[in-house]
Amino acid sequence: MKASQFFISTQKEAPSDAEVASHKLMMRAGMIKKLGAGIYTYMPLGLRVIRKVEAIVREEMNRAGAVELLMPVVQPAEFWQETGRWEKMGPELMRVKDRHGRDFIIQPTSEEVVTDIARQDIKSYKQLPRNFYHIQTKFRDERRPRFGVMRSREFIMKDAYSFDRDPATAKASYQVMAGAYRKIFDRFGLSYRAVAADSGAIGGDLSEEFQVIAATGEDAIVYCPGGDYAANMEKAEALAPAGPRASATQSMAKTATPGKSTCADVAEFLGVPLQNTVKSLVLATDQKNEGGEVVKTTIWLLLLRGDHDMNEVKVRKLTGLADFRFATVPEIEDHFGCKPGYLGPLGLLKTVTLVVDREVAAMGNWTCGANAPDFHLTGVNWGRDLPEPALVADLRNVVAGDASPDGKGALAIERGIEVGHVFYLGTKYSQAMNATFLDVNGKPQFMEMGCYGIGITRLPAAAIEQNHDERGIIWPDALAPFTVVLCPISPDRFSEVKAAANKLYADFLAAGVDVILDDRGERPGAMFADWELIGVPHRITIGDRGLKDGQVEYQHRRDAQGTAASNVAVADVVGLIISKLAA
Repeated sequence: MKASQFFISTQKEAPSDAEVASHKLMMRAGMIKKLGAGIYTYMPLGLRVIRKVEAIVREEMNRAGAVELLMPVVQPAEFWQETGRWEKMGPELMRVKDRHGRDFIIQPTSEEVVTDIARQDIKSYKQLPRNFYHIQTKFRDERRPRFGVMRSREFIMKDAYSFDRDPATAKASYQVMAGAYRKIFDRFGLSYRAVAADSGAIGGDLSEEFQVIAATGEDAIVYCPGGDYAANMEKAEALAPAGPRASATQSMAKTATPGKSTCADVAEFLGVPLQNTVKSLVLATDQKNEGGEVVKTTIWLLLLRGDHDMNEVKVRKLTGLADFRFATVPEIEDHFGCKPGYLGPLGLLKTVTLVVDREVAAMGNWTCGANAPDFHLTGVNWGRDLPEPALVADLRNVVAGDASPDGKGALAIERGIEVGHVFYLGTKYSQAMNATFLDVNGKPQFMEMGCYGIGITRLPAAAIEQNHDERGIIWPDALAPFTVVLCPISPDRFSEVKAAANKLYADFLAAGVDVILDDRGERPGAMFADWELIGVPHRITIGDRGLKDGQVEYQHRRDAQGTAASNVAVADVVGLIISKLAA
């Protein structure tokens, strides 16, 4: 490709609403243009990156035995009603009506459609296993789209779906896909972690996320530096403290804490460690009749250590708490006789269901609210001041330094951007949609399923978050819009420069290297600045002075600013680049 025939539209400044590096740099490099909130046009440079992502994904998916098809963006509502997700998905699911008033959705994913295909066409165990995938536009009506294409409303995703005869073969298919994903992300040339994850709204009980490591990542990744344990924050287990509980050495006392309504303020006021305080979180669950009216409300009191945060995903997995909400102030006052800020488990007006975090169950001589304004209880102990907790569970987010569940040291935390996710679904969708096959004995069985997604348009943004500097993007070879850029200096003044550039351009094309020749006639400073911003990894500069010695200059985009370019013989430069790409 020659630059004069392409479309390059770089900008000196990023738009004011761009918050993270990838958004700023993709806009400045002319890779994307905003059309609306969370909706972007992929310009020629950006689309080239997307196509390279897709090509690698296709190659590895095909190699793993998956078969490509293409499912529609617009899907009839009845399939989603069969599985119950029409109601459960909430406002992120874009619902539309056609001219006849029939309900449709703009797909965020395609479990329902692919399960319908399977129940129509797969009749026998002899047709299994099967894995279908497509690369298709998706839409999720994000409440607050942000960070450019990293959290946009319209995006492209590769989603695959496996069908198997039993759990054992389904888990084998899952492992094949997990292995394919590792090959895909290895080929992208990015630093990433595969971490155990919660399955969320998709469902299932075996799940891994693929997270690109980046300081600006929205997700916290928990791992053990000395072991193999890795999980996202939602999934990471906080173990119960080792050793016996501290014995009761203090008497319980009602202590004045005027105006101190947070654990941190109470700890500072009383001169005790924050780790000795206990916070009270009040939740509610509603039982409704067929008409949707609330007929019974249960109030729950969760106790966590004062310096710990509740993990909502863990809490929703507890029996009875899947659909919890936070209790209202009137509900709290009705049960505790006090406004939030001074709540605790002793002296309640009405019965609540108490759930205690593992850490709190092992604490002694702790401080909590006294259910009276401006007062807290100190020296509280289980067994003496209140009964031993009946319901003890892991309710909290882990923190750095917690013991690793694999027993191989302490946990560490880093930030990541989720770019892929694999799930074992079981029969969640096949049962809901009656997708069966006849087994070897001629009996109908529900198909075992897995699903596997990669954020095609999110991945370039994640790559940029991991690979950029003050000059612009630094693409890994596999993702760069062009692998090599040829930069002739004053080709209109020096015919030999123009001829040498055209000759190298033809040689690179003949060698199968993705090259662009900048024949725009820009001054060197402006030309170099453009390609540093765009992030092409390999730059070859052709100048009159160097050509007199039979040489050109080579520089990698990752070289520090001010680093001198290497002089390479014209006859050797194509081979040099090919060897670097092979390495």
